[in-house]
Amino acid sequence: MARATAKKSSPASMAVFPGSFDPLTNGHVDIIERASEIFPQVIVAVLFNPSKESLFSQAERVALISKQFARYKGRVSVVSFSGLLVDFVQSTKSRVVIRGLRAISDFDYEAQMALINRKLAPKIETFFLTAREEHSYISSTVVKQVALLGGDVSKMVPKVVEQALSKKWQERQRLRRRPL
Repeated sequence: MARATAKKSSPASMAVFPGSFDPLTNGHVDIIERASEIFPQVIVAVLFNPSKESLFSQAERVALISKQFARYKGRVSVVSFSGLLVDFVQSTKSRVVIRGLRAISDFDYEAQMALINRKLAPKIETFFLTAREEHSYISSTVVKQVALLGGDVSKMVPKVVEQALSKKWQERQRLRRRPL
């Protein structure tokens, strides 16, 4: 009688969800939660892009996401990375990249990136999860713009991010009011 042996962690048992997450939105949270129902482990990979000015530092973004997903012990982990996504994915021994799609325009860009990644690393597959309708209008850029103008972002971001945004904007306002 043949006996099946369970692998501790196979490449298909974990997925990488990369992004800048500046800041984490309810759309991101939804994608991460849904991915964690499909894959036993989801690695949220926070991209460090030196050519892009971020509102939150890389460490702040990692901390906010970690706090939001603390109850997912072992199932959702948060790390930062820089460089090529395929190199990072290969370093985790995963073969799956998760990408969220809000609109058809996202698909054009994401499909191109998936094809480039496949050319660079043929064993890596990209899985697309479409945003739930209630999150389809949310982007990190929109959240920052609304928050900057004093608008209510409570339905767009988790509470931990809402509090961090409020604190960030208060700091910026104080700095602007300082006499030279």
